[in-house]
Amino acid sequence: MKSRKKINQIRLRRKLRVRSNIFGTSLRPRLSVFRSHKFTSVQLIDDENHKTLAVASSSDLKKKIKKTEAASEVGKIIGEKAKALGIEKAVFDRGAYRYHGRVKALVEATRKHGLLL
Repeated sequence: MKSRKKINQIRLRRKLRVRSNIFGTSLRPRLSVFRSHKFTSVQLIDDENHKTLAVASSSDLKKKIKKTEAASEVGKIIGEKAKALGIEKAVFDRGAYRYHGRVKALVEATRKHGLLL
């Protein structure tokens, strides 16, 4: 079995590999996803000015629902916030996470609510 230190190194390397090709601007910010054991959160980040434009998290939801459904709700919220800010396009940053499950549900809901990724 791999040690926790080795697993973290592999995860960090994967994150840096994905992040090296992605850069957010004020017109097309980076949509960064973070997944914890309980919650899913997402940020719209302008890397040029080092500013976070919008944030949404499943910890802010009042109702208790499954994690995948909560991720869909977060995608809906960030899509609406982006539309309110006048942002139509974004660059998707999955970090070290695979594109399935909660991450996929979040992105599909975001696309459904008007943000092009």
